Amino acid sequence: MSTQPQPGPGWLSRTGAKLTRMGELLNERRAAAEAESADSAPGGTSYGPGVEGEGVDHVPAPPAYAPAVPARPDPVAAVPWGMRVAAEAGWRLLVLAGTLWVLMKVISAVQLVVLAFVAALLVTAMLQPTVARLRRVGLPRGLATAVTAVLGFVVMGLVGWFVVWQVMENLDNLSDRLKDGIEELKRWLLNSPFHVTEDQINDVAKNLSDAVGTNTEEITSAGLQGVTVMVEFLTGMLLAMFSTLFLLYDGKRIWEWTLRLVPAQARPGVAGAGPRAWRTLTAYVRGTVIVALIDAIFIGLGIWFLDVPMAVPLAVFIFLFAFIPLVGAVMSGALAVVVALVTQGVFTALMVLVVVLAVQQIEGHVLQPFILGRAVRVHPLAVVLAVAAGGLVAGIGGAVVAVPLVAVTNTVVGYLRAYSMEAALHAAPVPQTAAAPADAGEKAAVPE
Repeated sequence: MSTQPQPGPGWLSRTGAKLTRMGELLNERRAAAEAESADSAPGGTSYGPGVEGEGVDHVPAPPAYAPAVPARPDPVAAVPWGMRVAAEAGWRLLVLAGTLWVLMKVISAVQLVVLAFVAALLVTAMLQPTVARLRRVGLPRGLATAVTAVLGFVVMGLVGWFVVWQVMENLDNLSDRLKDGIEELKRWLLNSPFHVTEDQINDVAKNLSDAVGTNTEEITSAGLQGVTVMVEFLTGMLLAMFSTLFLLYDGKRIWEWTLRLVPAQARPGVAGAGPRAWRTLTAYVRGTVIVALIDAIFIGLGIWFLDVPMAVPLAVFIFLFAFIPLVGAVMSGALAVVVALVTQGVFTALMVLVVVLAVQQIEGHVLQPFILGRAVRVHPLAVVLAVAAGGLVAGIGGAVVAVPLVAVTNTVVGYLRAYSMEAALHAAPVPQTAAAPADAGEKAAVPE
């Protein structure tokens, strides 16, 4: 009986190991295929058609046959460059206009204080050189300030008293001459080629009388307003006097305190512009006083030689009105011509007009360029617009301070523009040559 060998346990173990190895190889190949498909798709995940991609972060790209859709541009880039520049400048101008409007409202609310302080600045600019001379002589600051202020206020008070005294002294004579002048003017109109009748003149006189009678309440209220204006004028004068005293005595320390309010980056430019603005204001005030004095003397002498009444008060009015550029000269000259017309007749009025025009021509073409010079050179158009704007905003006071304000602003803006250009040149990097060392270039850039 033959016997066959039976398979042992080693055979079964070898077969199981082979199957396990084949499964591992299949798993490795499957993982490699999945990794390759994931790398080929953008976003790292791919799925076939018909599969819901819930929870997947990637949206597949459109197929190649889909039409190209252009992307929308940035809204800022879609606005034209010119419109963007206009918009940027527009909102800045609106902010600036709003700031100026608020500033003007504040100034209008405290107009009396502002005008008093500006008047004090003008008087200080006129008197400060005298204080400086007295201090150079050896007087202490307080005594020099007191002497200058007292003398200045006394002189201005005497001028005002003299004008009032002359007007009151000549008022009766002027009234009589005014009546004679009106009668002479009436006779001239009757004999003139204008064919004016006496009935027409009487009707005009009657209408004027009726207008005065019916507007009595308005005239009374105007008188009450005149009392209010007088009280405000006295208050402003006292404020201006006290401000002048403190500016003469402590002007330097007031300026140093004002500089502390300026931001640190802008402080050097403002510190340099301040003294130049003060020199411009001083030159304007002193030059205007000299020119006004010359006008008053020569026009007053001409009126006096022509035997026009109140020649001295008219000369003082010409001096005071000279501080209002352009407009003041016209008003004072017209006043002198009217007084000459109603008191001395047409020929004398024409002669006064010739004298006024001659002196004003000499003033405009010789005195102002020679005395004021280049320190306060302002274009005539700027002068006219400044006087008109100042008169609309603050009346006569605004017209007086408008031109010195424009002159000072012109000086400050010119200096700040030059200062900013110089600062930009100093801040620019200095080019260095290849042969020169770095420290040599730095030494050459800084002047000793």
